[in-house]
Amino acid sequence: MKVIDIKATGGPNYWSVRKHKLIVMLLDLEELEEQPTDLIPGFYERLMALIPSLNEHRCSEGVRGGFFKRVQDGTWMGHVIEHLALEIQTLAGLQVGFGRTRGAGKKGLYNVVFAYEDMEAGKYAAQAAVQIAESLINGSACDLRHHVDAIRSKAGKNRFGPSTNAIVQEAIKRNIPVMRLNEESFIQLGYGAEQQRILATVADTTSNLAVDIAGNKQVTKQLLQGSYIPVPEGSLINQEEQLLPAIEEIGYPVVIKPLDGCQGKGITTNIKNYKEALAAFRLAKQISNELICERCITGSDYRILVVDYKFTAAALRTPPSVTGDGVHTIRELIDKINEDPRRGSGHENVLTRIAIDNGTLDLIAQKGYTPESVLPCGQQVLLKTTANLSTGGTAEDVTDQVHPANVALFERIARLVGLNICGIDLMAPDVCTSIAENGGAVLEVNAAPGLRMHLSPSQGQPRPVGKAIVDMLFPMQKTGRIPILAVTGTNGKTTTTRLLAHITKHAGYKVGYTTTDGIYIHDQMIVKGDCTGPESTRTVLKDPGVNMAVLECARGGILRNGLGFDQCDVAIVTNIAADHLGLQGINSLQDLARVKSVLPESVHADGYAILNADDKMVWNMRANLRCNVAYFTMDPENAWVQHHVNNGGLAAIYDNGYITIRHGQMVHTVARAADIPITFSGAAEFNIQNILPAALAGFIQRIHPGRIAEALKTFIPTPETIPGRMNVFDFERFKIIVDYAHNPHGLKAIASFISSMPAEVKVGVITGVGDRRDEDIRSLGKEAAAIFDELIIRHDNDLRGRDAAEIDRLIMEGIQQVAPGKKTTIVSNELKAVETVIQQAVDNSVTVFFADNIKAVVDHIRRYLVPELAKAEKAVA
Repeated sequence: MKVIDIKATGGPNYWSVRKHKLIVMLLDLEELEEQPTDLIPGFYERLMALIPSLNEHRCSEGVRGGFFKRVQDGTWMGHVIEHLALEIQTLAGLQVGFGRTRGAGKKGLYNVVFAYEDMEAGKYAAQAAVQIAESLINGSACDLRHHVDAIRSKAGKNRFGPSTNAIVQEAIKRNIPVMRLNEESFIQLGYGAEQQRILATVADTTSNLAVDIAGNKQVTKQLLQGSYIPVPEGSLINQEEQLLPAIEEIGYPVVIKPLDGCQGKGITTNIKNYKEALAAFRLAKQISNELICERCITGSDYRILVVDYKFTAAALRTPPSVTGDGVHTIRELIDKINEDPRRGSGHENVLTRIAIDNGTLDLIAQKGYTPESVLPCGQQVLLKTTANLSTGGTAEDVTDQVHPANVALFERIARLVGLNICGIDLMAPDVCTSIAENGGAVLEVNAAPGLRMHLSPSQGQPRPVGKAIVDMLFPMQKTGRIPILAVTGTNGKTTTTRLLAHITKHAGYKVGYTTTDGIYIHDQMIVKGDCTGPESTRTVLKDPGVNMAVLECARGGILRNGLGFDQCDVAIVTNIAADHLGLQGINSLQDLARVKSVLPESVHADGYAILNADDKMVWNMRANLRCNVAYFTMDPENAWVQHHVNNGGLAAIYDNGYITIRHGQMVHTVARAADIPITFSGAAEFNIQNILPAALAGFIQRIHPGRIAEALKTFIPTPETIPGRMNVFDFERFKIIVDYAHNPHGLKAIASFISSMPAEVKVGVITGVGDRRDEDIRSLGKEAAAIFDELIIRHDNDLRGRDAAEIDRLIMEGIQQVAPGKKTTIVSNELKAVETVIQQAVDNSVTVFFADNIKAVVDHIRRYLVPELAKAEKAVA
């Protein structure tokens, strides 16, 4: 077997519109194509012995043990590897289940598709599954535990901590989009201008000044003290000689802590003598240059959470400790506690493993023990001086016990500091009575408070604190979404996208859009190049200045990674025609239609799929849709569309020279096609076909037909507004038109426009794309020969796997089938072709230059055009 390629999807994709996170491994079974599992001696038995848990895989049999039955009866190795990849992820604790294996168009080639939770872990699982299968085939040793541990480790590195995960899961539950902005906890919730961002539990809306205040314990203490909030007495110190006077002022016991520490690091409590104080001073100095020495308040340690200035939860925190059983050592008792599956490293789990550090050793020593001492039965030893969960402490929910006076106090503290997500550390005998009366005091106010103790307390009721934060960020059930209008198809995508971006911008939206030319934010190109994939989409959706996204989505991006959004409001499918066939396992028009159908299938239930009713393959997409459907047609008598609108449906129709929109019996006349510049007085029918879905999408977005008409009439087809789409250059004696059409369907679409142009000679400059099928390159020659009087064959810089002579030969074969003897010239490259066109142009001729590098070709043409225009202006003067 040989792994040819491994890809990961992150959105709706060719394999599943609803399962977004999939690994797609292209696998060549080689000689195993002739060996199903029943022909491999001992394979079934070895598989059962190695991974008995595969018995839970029902497979197509639909019963427990179904997969094993398939293996026993005989199935192909790609199918086995799919199940192995899923199961080793499951054994590592990941939640996966979806998988499928399909032939990739050539004998022995298969696409093995399975779900992942973490991308790196999923890619590893793909490779590991192949290795495990090879071991089972050969009967060699296989270290299954190594693979499972590696998957668990990779997933653990990328997993959200409990606090971030609680917010993310609540957002997902509320249908709020989630985008991870880095490898840590920097998260975007929502899209574009409606987004909110969080970093752990600090939000976009959290005051930076408030975070700074909370980060400086002395400033916080002074602020609270000045507002009559009970806080411990104490002072700020930074030198050892200041330590004793500070203690003498307040008396033992004291607490020494870093001024700007966090997670309990460097804090020592209940210090009862100067020796302990000096050790505590030096420990805290490792964290911060300035320290706080304050009176030690006795009582219980509480953490209070206030969200949006409303009391949300309270937890009683207990420092980690061990209790002797007369048998085990202190170290063994700690190890036993750490075996709790709820405990992990850092913040990865709801509890943290207890580490034996110098502070732990000191506490044990104070009781006269070492870590190797066997504790007497019932004897308790504290392991940390603080109750922070990050150092191994536990928590009990006490939210319902908090006295109303304390609730008011906590909310007042949050407002005083200005923290809308606020953690308050409190020491008090209890929270059932007013702190003002029971002698309790506020120790600290924390920005970015951890949520673990409230989400999964060791005792008591979990609290939905993630929901409280999401409710604050998105009040009134807002979802943080902006309109997403997506466009796909074989030809016309870019023109339709640009038209729609222009219409929505004209209506007042701040538009971000993607095309084969680049990414545009507010009509400014921010990235140049083919930007029709998911990363470009995400660039637009991450921009806080965008409240409308118009996205061109090409087949390549859908096949590589899926879509860059989870759902859209409108999806347009322009047409389906032969292009890029034979690439990435897409070998037929049916395969291509399936790729393009991902877009309309991703429209949410209240949105619209806009389908070309003149293209049967596009029309047939309606059968699998769960959203509203609208159509566009160039034929006012189209029976399908007539039936649709007569039953109350929505459609855009080219009727008697006008762009019209019908909604049931309502008819909206948008504009006369001849008045829209991009139609070239109505002659360019292919652009009328692009206008129809763009106008319809605007109408669906509640843009008035009159406003749509205004936008269409101001959309001028220049190389700047629509590069490479019928860009016309008028020389004194001839015209050159630059267009991006690069397949037979594209040429055929402009044939009627070219034939309508009055010209003595019509010249076409064409090329073949090397990674297309032979028949596609021949068809290009045939279409060009039928349209033009003369042809120039030029070459792209990137021949995509073929040599120039082979491409020329295939094009010439197509030309000869239609017009033997057609005048044909071959030139080496695009810019040389421009020079040839201009040098050989005859009076009253039209040349259509089908270009690849649009900008270079346009710039080269303008070098010749500018002097001619200057000469003409001088003659007029």
